[in-house]
Amino acid sequence: MNNKKPILISGVQSTGGLHAGNYLGALQNFVALQNSGKYQCFFFVADYHSLNEDFNPKEKPKQILEVVLSFLAAGINPKESVVFVQSAVPMHAELTVILNNFAPFGELKRMAQFKDKSEAAPQNVNVGLFDYPVLMAADVLLYDATVVPVGEDQLQHLELARTLARKFNARFGKTFIEPKPLLTLTPRLMGLDDPNKKMSKSHPAGCLFLDDSPKVIKEKIMRATTDSGKKIKYDEKNKPGISNLLLIYSALSNKPVKTIEKMYKNKGYAEFKKDLAEVVIRVLMPFQKRKKLLKTNKQKLKTIIAAGNKKAEIVANKKIIEIKKKIGLTII
Repeated sequence: MNNKKPILISGVQSTGGLHAGNYLGALQNFVALQNSGKYQCFFFVADYHSLNEDFNPKEKPKQILEVVLSFLAAGINPKESVVFVQSAVPMHAELTVILNNFAPFGELKRMAQFKDKSEAAPQNVNVGLFDYPVLMAADVLLYDATVVPVGEDQLQHLELARTLARKFNARFGKTFIEPKPLLTLTPRLMGLDDPNKKMSKSHPAGCLFLDDSPKVIKEKIMRATTDSGKKIKYDEKNKPGISNLLLIYSALSNKPVKTIEKMYKNKGYAEFKKDLAEVVIRVLMPFQKRKKLLKTNKQKLKTIIAAGNKKAEIVANKKIIEIKKKIGLTII
């Protein structure tokens, strides 16, 4: 790896099967950033972040492995990028504890994601959910990342990381780089069964999982909610169902929505949905084949993960030593 390149870091939570939104919003983008040759990329499984929701400990190892498999199957190359598991590098938790002492309580309280998730699941308002942005800041600052690919929903969290970096630097001297966002212009996919709600694994019927079989993909898309009338036109307000399907078609086929509208000008919903299912199947088939092949070589997977964890830990350990010296925690 070229250590002179700016460092880029991003993670994906291990909370169950990944879906089309994850593919377009994260995996596809990660591969493009890696292949651009502009960055030294670190991609990690955010398994600590996944603990603030209800989870089954027996399922967690499988979920972690699923994210690594998805990284590799999508085209992330462990020879070019560092692929690692967050919990295997203890400095993430260590830096979170340190940064907690500089994180403004009021700012964390105002975080949109905390408020949204607290309202959606009032029985599960835990400190991990509240502290999520500080852990995210630690994930980024620990590696001197200059850029972080994020969607608009994560901009508020990244701004907190920048705030913490500034506060720390002002008090203890230049230690952290203030990371800049690299906005990912990916569509916000909505549920196939409810186009007014974001596509989510918690609603399997409306979610296109990356591991869905061709049969299941066809069934889900043919059952997808559409709108009154027959016109295939993008109109988010009046036709949210067909607009969502047009976004999925456009993102996976690399065709502008306007082009797709013209293609189906005098055609019905059934034909459009049938063709969309074929597009989804065609795009996901190579990914699914690579993933299936990777699963057969568990030893190779273990080697890749162990090597990535070691590379990440070397960088993180060097940084945490520097931080501890700055705040007076080093006596030897």
